[in-house]
Amino acid sequence: MALLDSDLLSIFATAILPIVAVAAAGFVLGRVKAVDPGPLNTITVYVLVPALVFHSVATASLSGATVAWLAIAVVAFTIAMVVLAEGVGRLAGDTEPLLGAFVLTTTFSNAGNYGIPLSDFAFGTVGRQTAVLYIVVQSVLMYTIGVYVAARGPEKSPLSGVRRVFTIPLVYAVVAGLAAQWFGVLPADGSAAMSTIQTVGNASIPVMLLLLGIQLAGTNFGAALGSVVRANALKMAAAPLVAVGIALVATTAFEWIGLAEPDATVARVFVLECATPAAVTSLILVGEFSTGDIDGIEPESYVSTVVFTSTLLSIPTLTVLIALLQGGYIL
Repeated sequence: MALLDSDLLSIFATAILPIVAVAAAGFVLGRVKAVDPGPLNTITVYVLVPALVFHSVATASLSGATVAWLAIAVVAFTIAMVVLAEGVGRLAGDTEPLLGAFVLTTTFSNAGNYGIPLSDFAFGTVGRQTAVLYIVVQSVLMYTIGVYVAARGPEKSPLSGVRRVFTIPLVYAVVAGLAAQWFGVLPADGSAAMSTIQTVGNASIPVMLLLLGIQLAGTNFGAALGSVVRANALKMAAAPLVAVGIALVATTAFEWIGLAEPDATVARVFVLECATPAAVTSLILVGEFSTGDIDGIEPESYVSTVVFTSTLLSIPTLTVLIALLQGGYIL
């Protein structure tokens, strides 16, 4: 028992505490200063993260089969969570737009400005590379499936959001990174070009955490307590279990058809990414595509509350999950 407590304390200090500390600094800054996260978010999305994605993909040691496994697993997880959340929400009597917001917050993880640093601290280079690929696939799904869920019933057309997939720089960064690696035109590791890209990309990690804190500082509470509890239960408890099941099934399927099984670390990072709190990006989707309210509750207030509470809950839950993953008790 003492050993377990020591392991948990060590994991918290090395993987969770750095994230909490930097995000907390952003939270305090957002509370004491009127910080507009817009420009910071623009720099992150259009400069820092694409550099991180390009460098991670171009220098990744992950095999093609592993990348395919991860993409399939992320798609399967997203579909499974949409179906599960839709069922739970309808059984609870939720209606639009609250139902759509409930599905979004329980399905999509904060795999970017929370998950990438977390995976980096917990599993090193492979963790960061896997997390980057995860967020790329999830981003495409968020601006397709996510937009449809957010826009069900309102006047705005989901197609206007789906078209955003083609404006996401990180998608093109993946293509460029794969092409550079495939055609052998990647600058030498340690060269001025690659060092510059790596430096810019590495800057995205602390900036994403500061941005997370600033965004949480602007949380507008006012959601239905019962639905918030359900959303947190699905996101922080059910989602990791679903992810483990999908990882086991996908690995068995790859073995059955003769493809190489993914590295165990990749599968563990996949589960960790699925277990991160609700995505801040859900706020963007409900803000643009959801209309109306339920009993005076605006979708934006509901999503803000779930994002904030799930982030707080993730501190103990992810500490325990990382201990189980690193110890080989899961996968």
